[in-house]
Amino acid sequence: MYSSFIFEGNFDDFSDQEPQRAPIGIFDSGVGGLTVLRQLYRQLPNESIVYFGDTARLPYGIRSQAEILRFTREIITWLQQQRVKMVIMACNTSSALALETVRQQFNIPILGVILPGAKAAVQQGRRIGVIATPATAKSNAYKQAILEIAPDVQVWQVGCPEFVPLIEQNRIHDPYTAEVARAYLQPLLDQEIDTLVHGCTHYPYLTPVLRSLLPPQVQLVDPAVHVVAACAQELDLLGLRNTHLPLPTRFAVSGCPQQFSQSGVQWLGYTPLVEEVCFTDTPITQLQ
Repeated sequence: MYSSFIFEGNFDDFSDQEPQRAPIGIFDSGVGGLTVLRQLYRQLPNESIVYFGDTARLPYGIRSQAEILRFTREIITWLQQQRVKMVIMACNTSSALALETVRQQFNIPILGVILPGAKAAVQQGRRIGVIATPATAKSNAYKQAILEIAPDVQVWQVGCPEFVPLIEQNRIHDPYTAEVARAYLQPLLDQEIDTLVHGCTHYPYLTPVLRSLLPPQVQLVDPAVHVVAACAQELDLLGLRNTHLPLPTRFAVSGCPQQFSQSGVQWLGYTPLVEEVCFTDTPITQLQ
């Protein structure tokens, strides 16, 4: 199904008698999930982690639901084979389109980012804007989750197809990015939102740009913070929190390891060693 290279770790050394020491698996289409990884470092510093970035097939936000589901199944299958004890889908598009299906298909705890983000949003405001990938926005996943929690709030969503490619290309401070952000935010500003949800784990990287365009009273919600808090609660509930020292984080991608390593260093503060995992049964095309 796949071939992998580079990593010479010892995640397989965990016995069934020590499930607490098994790693947490995280995946995203690219570097966006590193915002979740950084929260894991802060909130759960003893946990070992396997991070997968499906960089050969990003952006996910313009893919069909069938493609997203297939990619998600492939990645979770691979993560299971790395003996992870839990999976965090650090991808809003996958969380919106595939979470409920894969939860029924895999015998492992799987957390998505949308419900924790929705809960945080309704605690912040009553006029909530959501910026997301086109697929996430089209799914109405955030709007449905928010209204189930608080039916009296108002929610507006905007699909932002250019954000992920711009972030992956490290063009955050490019003047063009600010122009694009201004266009995406305008419909939400017209509605006088008081809260803005990062409906994609890539988007917290744009916080300085967004903050410069938003009124100071608008609160930003980063679901990465809240999904990790939910992860901590789940680990405690299942008795799976690790109390030992963690192993070094393992990084794997489906695309170019060197490109991910170069992009990741500015967000991680260190240069990650990255392996390549190729899903050989899937035609992989890099979308520009």
